[in-house]
Amino acid sequence: MNSPFIIPLGVFLAVVLIVGIVVMARLHDSEADTVCKLEPEEREHARRMRELEEELQRVKQGK
Repeated sequence: MNSPFIIPLGVFLAVVLIVGIVVMARLHDSEADTVCKLEPEEREHARRMRELEEELQRVKQGK
């Protein structure tokens, strides 16, 4: 059970785990930034779609 590979393997796995956590945290931050940038554009798009829908209803009623 006292294999010479256990400690290096444990250190390697710890490094992989730490790097994985850091990468996931950066990915989460990047995703949150993207969401913050897109929210105003989505609201503007929804507003424009409502305006177009109202205009379409006015055109349909005018016929």
